[in-house]
Amino acid sequence: MTGFGRAEGIFEGKKISIELKSLNSKSFDLNLRIPLRYKEKEFEVRKLLNDTILRGKVDCYINCETIDDCNDVKINQDIVKAYMNQLREISPNAEEFEYLKMAIRMPEAINGKPAELNEEEWKSLENLVKEALAKFVDFRKTEGAILHEELAKNLKNIEENLLKVIPYEDDRMVAVKERYQNTLKEFENVDETRFYQELAYYTEKLDISEEKVRLTQHLKYYLEVMQNETFNGKKLGFISQEIGREINTLGSKANHHEIQKLVVMMKDDLEKIKEQTLNVL
Repeated sequence: MTGFGRAEGIFEGKKISIELKSLNSKSFDLNLRIPLRYKEKEFEVRKLLNDTILRGKVDCYINCETIDDCNDVKINQDIVKAYMNQLREISPNAEEFEYLKMAIRMPEAINGKPAELNEEEWKSLENLVKEALAKFVDFRKTEGAILHEELAKNLKNIEENLLKVIPYEDDRMVAVKERYQNTLKEFENVDETRFYQELAYYTEKLDISEEKVRLTQHLKYYLEVMQNETFNGKKLGFISQEIGREINTLGSKANHHEIQKLVVMMKDDLEKIKEQTLNVL
């Protein structure tokens, strides 16, 4: 959910610039810095951002600066000077600049006020916000394409390591049978029926065929959802949890050092998937 977008334009002697950037977050968290001039349109700006960005910790900075000499605000110099003269009489020992600071705050020291925000200026601002959002979305799409490639790579790694488990399964069961048989040679009058029942029970406990099937299905489902569904971040998060459960069960039943190594490698790729899934909307 990282993203960046910037737009700027000029409207009647004012330069308006907009900068958008975001980081990962489970919800939409907006920090909006907007000039007082556009404060009345804050709700509309927030709605534009929320409807498009949806999730992420977002910073939006809107700046407006005058770039020409056009200014409707005038200082009434005669009145300010009169205030300063009276202030000197009251407190003759103050610095000149202090008189000016106090005088400029007096009634009628400043004449006029900036023109009110009109519909044309708001449309100009709105279009700039949309332009910044479009660049922001393009940035996210580029990041998303890279993320898609990385996730697919990690899924493929888990799938390949799962296939590498197969050759060790028979070796594992042969070793178990040999260990049981060697142990039984130390005893006399062994009930063979009981022996094979125990061996079958132990073999069933070590059977990982169901875990392999479920893990394979979860990997396929994750890839399917990633490719075919929009706004699927939370769903992918749930699927990655199911992948983790199957890998953990596989590890607990492994009883073979090579399988344990493969499980560790699968867990490493899964952690990358979980971390990257947080970036998916």
